[in-house]
Amino acid sequence: MRDPIALRSADLRTVSRLTFLAGAFALLFGAVPAPAQESVTVNSSAGPLTVETVAGGLDHPWSLAFLPDGRMLVTERSGKLRIVRRSGTVSAPVAGLPPVYARGQGGLLDVVLAPDFDMSRMVYFSYAEPREGSSGTSVARGKLVEDAGSARLDNVEVIFRQQHAVGGSAHYGSRLVFARDGTLFVTLGDRFSERDQAQRLSNHLGKIVRIRPDGSAPQDNPFAKLANARPEIWSYGHRNVQGAALDPQTGRLWTIEHGARGGDELNHPEAGKNYGWPVITYGRDYSGLSIGEGTQKDGMEPPVKYWDPSIAPSGLAFYTGDLIAPWKGDLFTGALAGQRLVRLRLDPAREHVVGEEVLLGDFGERIRDVRQGPDGALWLLTDNAPGRLLRLAPAD
Repeated sequence: MRDPIALRSADLRTVSRLTFLAGAFALLFGAVPAPAQESVTVNSSAGPLTVETVAGGLDHPWSLAFLPDGRMLVTERSGKLRIVRRSGTVSAPVAGLPPVYARGQGGLLDVVLAPDFDMSRMVYFSYAEPREGSSGTSVARGKLVEDAGSARLDNVEVIFRQQHAVGGSAHYGSRLVFARDGTLFVTLGDRFSERDQAQRLSNHLGKIVRIRPDGSAPQDNPFAKLANARPEIWSYGHRNVQGAALDPQTGRLWTIEHGARGGDELNHPEAGKNYGWPVITYGRDYSGLSIGEGTQKDGMEPPVKYWDPSIAPSGLAFYTGDLIAPWKGDLFTGALAGQRLVRLRLDPAREHVVGEEVLLGDFGERIRDVRQGPDGALWLLTDNAPGRLLRLAPAD
């Protein structure tokens, strides 16, 4: 197993901490005014970088998606979808979303634009859906309509529901990634209390699924014609995948998932393959006891990379811009427990990790999502109440 040596490069060049008091009260009732956009400078392998607070006062923000005009859709775990301007102004909640199970790790989760958004205005989102005393990860879509200074999603329909629903409020996944062929990958957690189900093809727990934009299962999915298997399943044996991205050079899906005590994994899931949870893992149970049968087994895929101790990775993005040219082609993930941004360098074949850099390690922030913006900067969400939207770019 390849486990690159970390390159520590997150020492702050300033001693000031970002402080943020923007309107938690206003957040509950309407638009949040733009905060003073404070910034600090940090060192990195790409030179000095400025970390700018663009917006704050967000309630455990989970995901962001850039609109064509540079504004951002931002989900809050409590069930609200916001539109954030570059100035930092945060809109009143977008109307039209369905009820959300906002408990524990549940809530409003990922958001992505349809590939044809310029024409269709369709927005796809995942969320923990309440279901008769239990809950499950669901995916819905709706048309974004803006008029008279307000915004709403029209004709919202649920296109996918994780089966089966489970009690409790942990391990929902869930990231959404459109593939080059227009199909949609959805990452689904094992729901914690039923982890053995991740090895069974009769349900969606601990799976990555591949669906068409209307929610139907493509006929070329690996288990589409297998009796007693869910036809949407792409890969299985996953624990709680909270980051997913397509490699822009190869079109391959990459994912990152939480282990237990240790054993966070980076994978590039392939059709029909078994990624081992909970039979093989580099983690241990929270009780300290071992899990499964070890770290390797025939017919099960080892991770490309693992972390022990856990960093609790969340969000995943490939960097393709020129603004931070030394990092072009690299992979970035946030970390919750690890409170950092992680840069991963891949080998020329795009198969293995050959370098790792820890960034923002002194910020003390749980980083929930990372995206590349149309401006070439890296944009981050911090998982707090109030949470922040940060922009990372070269210092002037």
